[in-house]
Amino acid sequence: MFRSWLQPLAHSPMLAPAKDIEDSLLLRLGVLGMVIVGLVTTDVASETTHSFWAVPLSIAGFGWSWWARRQSNVVAKLVIAIGMLVALAVFLGRLAALNQDSRVLLTELLIQLQVLHSFDLPRRKDLGYSMVIALILISVAATLSQTMIFGVFLLIFLAIALPVLVLDYRSRLGLLSTTLKSLRLPWRQWVGLFALILGLGMMVFVLLPRFPGYQIRTLPVSAEIEVQGEFDQTRVINPGYVSGRGGRGLGEELTDQTFDSNFYYGFGAEIDQTIGGIMTPQELLRVRSQAPGFWRVLAFDQYTGRGWRISRNDEAEVLQRSPWSFRYLLPQQLSQMPTQEVIQTYTIVSEFSNLIPHLYEPRELYFPTREIARDLDGGLRAPVPLPAGLTYSVISQVPVRDRSLLRSAPRLHSPLGYEAYLAVPADLKPRLQALAKDLLAKADRSIPEPYEQALYLTQALKQSYALRTDIPELGKDQDLVEAFLFEWRGGYPDHFSSALTLLLRSIGIPSRLVTGLGTGEFNPFTGLYVVRNTDAYALTEAYFPNLGWFLFDPIPGHDLYPATLEVDQTFSVLQQFWQWVTGWLPTPVTGLFGTLFATLETALQKFFDLFSQGLGGIVQGILILFGGAITVWGLGYALQGWRYRQRLQKLPPIARLYVQMLDGLAQQGLPKRANQTPWEYARSLQTCSRLDAVSQRAIATLTQAYVAWRYGGDCPPLPPLKRALNQLRQQRWRSLQRTVADLRRR
Repeated sequence: MFRSWLQPLAHSPMLAPAKDIEDSLLLRLGVLGMVIVGLVTTDVASETTHSFWAVPLSIAGFGWSWWARRQSNVVAKLVIAIGMLVALAVFLGRLAALNQDSRVLLTELLIQLQVLHSFDLPRRKDLGYSMVIALILISVAATLSQTMIFGVFLLIFLAIALPVLVLDYRSRLGLLSTTLKSLRLPWRQWVGLFALILGLGMMVFVLLPRFPGYQIRTLPVSAEIEVQGEFDQTRVINPGYVSGRGGRGLGEELTDQTFDSNFYYGFGAEIDQTIGGIMTPQELLRVRSQAPGFWRVLAFDQYTGRGWRISRNDEAEVLQRSPWSFRYLLPQQLSQMPTQEVIQTYTIVSEFSNLIPHLYEPRELYFPTREIARDLDGGLRAPVPLPAGLTYSVISQVPVRDRSLLRSAPRLHSPLGYEAYLAVPADLKPRLQALAKDLLAKADRSIPEPYEQALYLTQALKQSYALRTDIPELGKDQDLVEAFLFEWRGGYPDHFSSALTLLLRSIGIPSRLVTGLGTGEFNPFTGLYVVRNTDAYALTEAYFPNLGWFLFDPIPGHDLYPATLEVDQTFSVLQQFWQWVTGWLPTPVTGLFGTLFATLETALQKFFDLFSQGLGGIVQGILILFGGAITVWGLGYALQGWRYRQRLQKLPPIARLYVQMLDGLAQQGLPKRANQTPWEYARSLQTCSRLDAVSQRAIATLTQAYVAWRYGGDCPPLPPLKRALNQLRQQRWRSLQRTVADLRRR
């Protein structure tokens, strides 16, 4: 009944089948291939399974569209419209619930619309919509992908898209293609075109600047995690403890726990630094960040003789967010040090603690649980261990490490509030003070500034002590730092940080031990820092009045402190590429090109910085851009003229004059075809109304002289030929003047 009611509408002029039906099956198959690659790529990048139902339905839709391409399909159109409205309603409902990353929701909506749209593709422009959707899916996959596997799918997509674009163009011209041979392009040319586009794309990728201001503000975060039971904010869970409760809080005996050496021991409310072992490298995190840094996890204030503990763990504060937003606003410490906003997005790759890595100091956290905890030293904790696949984002106000400002920092006059960060075992403090003074006395100058003292002691530990894995077992009555400094003369990497922390405390500089993860390995193709379990270690964090806490790295082989905002990442991919190139070049060449590269990079950085300096900077940037474009055009025009003159100089005199005549006539819109002889070309110009009698005679004179020289071996005198060429040039100038006069009259 419903179909019979719609039957009259099928014959309505408004619903009649379109006339421009696309009959190229090859084009349809190519578009279907693009859609399938886009669907599969999105699934691989987002780790979902939409393609299991979307791919077969899309194939069925394309088949139906081919079979019914000449029918009006009123019922199908109505069902498709209803389906699209339902998909939109479901999307808006899920978006309002705020239970998933909006990028994933938008991708799912786009996939649903594409599947529905695939059942009605009679015209070429309908196929064009599917091509655009496939391109959008690939683009979305690019934002979600965190591995190099995306590059494989991108190459497949490009290999399909190139012939599809050719087929689409031929279809627009009315040249329907049904076989691959009809593309009329040898496979070698296809390969060459593919390589050319790929090379240009890689060049743009390498040269493209990475601007911090381009980061989105709707930050990625996983679907909400429902937590069962009450949140114990004092509990720190480390999956490395494989016996006992599987995690530990303050007060439990470390001897009751068995630890898996493939995990890092330093993520716990209390840690024993005598635990050693070689970890098997395992990927933990993937971080997208505007700047590199040390992904901070925990800070410890109380030294135990064998390790460290958080003495005020029970004072950790529970923070709650709004049910309508994933955003936590975190308390900030007052500081006179300038800061810079850095946005980070973390994806957990394998099982991790319930601690939340971040760049110090976090201001906003976008996290999928209703509650988190923050301890007094800035460590962030979740109610549950962070599962693989979890994504969260952090906005940090990172202090800019201004050495001149830090050098002027005063010494802490009153220990009130900082007693825990100055505590040193009483029997060990005199030896530590004496050692610190002896090391400082070896400096070339007196170092009264606390910050410079911290830097010098950091470097002194690197140079005076060695990394060792063969240290003996620590005795029951032995102190770890004392044994490291005065007996073993070396030890594990984290022992260096413990020693530096106590050395700084002994001379009145508040310090604490911080555990976290190093920057990791930057992948220029994905834009992510790949962080492994072997990147976990401990550093020393020292406090300077009015300026805040700053990290120091005493571990041999490391820099004095982790990467900071001084490291420019605008042209990070180009820097990586240049480092790879310099590995193959001799030192003198790399020195020269390195200077040129650094100068160019500085100039480009200053130019792009103008656009972030308000309206005046934008105007300056635009003027420089236009000035540079005009300069490049002028240089290119001058180079073209020089190359033209050089080419003419290589020709014999008569041939040179004839070529100049041909070029002048071509500029007037009268070019000589390749299949024309000189006399045929001259005769074709006799009927041209734009050439007067004087010009006709000049053309005949130059043509006759060229033919006599070229084919008869004659050498006509040059002065009459030069006069004929000048007459042609004068006629061209007169013609231009007449054209301008006509335009003015109009």
